[in-house]
Amino acid sequence: MTTMSNESPAAGKARSASPAAEAATSGRQRADWGMRLEIALMTGPSILIFVAFVIFPVVMAAYYGFFRWQGYGIPTDFVGLRNYITIITDGPFHDALAHNGFIAVMSLLLQGPIAVLLALLMNRKMRGQTLIRILIFVPYVISEVVVGTGWGLMLASNGAFNALLRDLGLEGLAQDWLSNPKLAIWTLMGILTWKYIGFAVILFLAGLQGIPQDLTEAASIDGASYWQIQRRITLPLLGPTIRIWGFLSIIGAFQLFDLVFIIWGQYVSSTAGTSTMATYMVTEGRNAGNFGYGNAVAVVLFFVSMSVALVYQRFVLRRDTDGALTGGRSR
Repeated sequence: MTTMSNESPAAGKARSASPAAEAATSGRQRADWGMRLEIALMTGPSILIFVAFVIFPVVMAAYYGFFRWQGYGIPTDFVGLRNYITIITDGPFHDALAHNGFIAVMSLLLQGPIAVLLALLMNRKMRGQTLIRILIFVPYVISEVVVGTGWGLMLASNGAFNALLRDLGLEGLAQDWLSNPKLAIWTLMGILTWKYIGFAVILFLAGLQGIPQDLTEAASIDGASYWQIQRRITLPLLGPTIRIWGFLSIIGAFQLFDLVFIIWGQYVSSTAGTSTMATYMVTEGRNAGNFGYGNAVAVVLFFVSMSVALVYQRFVLRRDTDGALTGGRSR
């Protein structure tokens, strides 16, 4: 008796094709694991270094912030959230935070327009262009210690700047530039602008080099003036570079320490109105012998800077990062 199979031809083809599909799936899985292994090998050392020198110190600082600690030995005097509550309610810390915010905003308002104008000027062919670029960039590469010491000596009450004003017959303009609370913060802004304007100019010049000349030439042929070209074409295309510089400037302002500490010292900065969160951390932490409190201030400073960075990235840099990341949303 002959038994006929009820299996359809399509089912037979599917069964015969299943080994090939399984082999293809297995091949894709091996390729995925190979890619993951390659990514792990490439990024593993960097991640370990980042965890060891960034994440781990932040975690340990947060841990020490719960203790009254003298900086050596195992911390045993647990105070809970007392250090953090003191920071939040301390008036000098509020002043330092306000100074950081003021410096961040004024750095954008002062350095940004000046740097854009200088970059537009130096982007044109002119004599001595290379020398001018070097002279503008030199203050940025000078050590903060040298800059702070030099400006501190020149702007002292009996310093070279006031002596020059007196020699010019402008005795009325001679001021106590470093100790007067009404002038000290503006003195600091002048020094910061002089020091860091070169970095912004070089960054903007690099951005200007990436703008196609065809666009500006076409606009010029159509009758657009120089300033119309800059306003309608150059500045919009320079926008991503300006936003990145703004991000770096804001983060640098919130982490400012060296120039203030060198020029004003640990105690004068608070009375002169130039203290920052970093100088407050050193003064009230290390110099006061309370390293637990200093670590708590460091944690607060970290979260303040991170919060500002996240907000800036969310509302300002989003248009740039969305277009740069693979798989980002299309606009």
